Amino acid sequence: MQQIAKGLLNWASLLEDSTREQALQTAAMPFVRPHVALMPDAHLGMGSTVGSVIPTLRAVMPATVGVDIGCGMAAVRTQLTRDDVVANARGLAALREAVERAVPVSKGGYNTHLTDSATARVDALEARATKDGFDPASYAGNWRLQLGTLGSGNHFIEVCLDETDRVWVFLHSGSRGVGNRIAQHHVKVAQRLCEQWWITLPHRDLAYLPEGTDEFWRYVRELTWAQQFALLNRAEMLDRIVDCLAEWAGREIERAEDVQCHHNYTVRERHGGKDVWLTRKGAIDATVGRRGLIPGSMGTRSYVVTGLGNPASFCSAPHGAGRSFSRRAARERFTVEQLAEAMAGIEWRAENAEAFLDEIPGAYKDIDQVMEDAKDLVTIDHTLRQILNVKGD
Repeated sequence: MQQIAKGLLNWASLLEDSTREQALQTAAMPFVRPHVALMPDAHLGMGSTVGSVIPTLRAVMPATVGVDIGCGMAAVRTQLTRDDVVANARGLAALREAVERAVPVSKGGYNTHLTDSATARVDALEARATKDGFDPASYAGNWRLQLGTLGSGNHFIEVCLDETDRVWVFLHSGSRGVGNRIAQHHVKVAQRLCEQWWITLPHRDLAYLPEGTDEFWRYVRELTWAQQFALLNRAEMLDRIVDCLAEWAGREIERAEDVQCHHNYTVRERHGGKDVWLTRKGAIDATVGRRGLIPGSMGTRSYVVTGLGNPASFCSAPHGAGRSFSRRAARERFTVEQLAEAMAGIEWRAENAEAFLDEIPGAYKDIDQVMEDAKDLVTIDHTLRQILNVKGD
């Protein structure tokens, strides 16, 4: 860990100058106390650095949370092993195609109807929204049909093997279109209010909502709802994928080590003797004993971890590898042949390689270096390697 400035602590051994400057800008906001913690995967983001933990007193910055509210990970270990996979005559391509039929992928993808489990989850979300006094349909009319969908970009579904060749289901997704629109609405509200109050900001995406205003509490209520949507969205997908795996394997699947974690969210926590609004923007909760998930990128390893409760990091850890190149830069720098080489031995939609090029491992930081930088934040329980990958294009 390195102290860059009085208000900025850094765990990233690979840190670009532009990322450092963006983090310093955030740390200089008057209600950010006592410091911003940069995670090992830190890189430039919207308003604030992705891979940063930001405690705020009596204010929140909607753009700092970002537009994918509640984005995070889910994983479950099964009783299946590599031997079961090798012995299955149907092959992994059949499993991948079944998963792609069960879970809508890609931007704008949604269900045509609700499963029984999705209906129960939607009912719970509707009850919560009614209690909180807002209608999610005012943001996205088809939000109910978005539950149980993956999205695109860096969101994925994987089947992996751990260090003892046990089979895991592993996925990454968030609050989909409804969460995005909730976030965009409140970012604009914060910007409008700061302009109205003649508040000078170092960047307009650092616009904030002061605690005590109606706008603040409305954002917190809708933010919390979107975080719950994201969690239930991942749970619904996990159920469907496990069902696909059971049908493919010809047996019931036993679920063990079921792990869920957000890595784009705000929550009320107590740190340093003070109650703060803690925003983890590309970071996971690594409280002592807390299980977490840290993915690599397409073709690389991922990790199941347990938190060490490092107080300087506000009990947080990195959320993944973190980008080294923007999507545009990755497309200009790498080739589909290089992506195919990185994905050797993994079942994936190779015919769509061009659509996935900006997700090539070379566009991301070295996950091994990220984990080395995080050794005082988490311990590694399991190391996962992909055998099947599903992404939206």
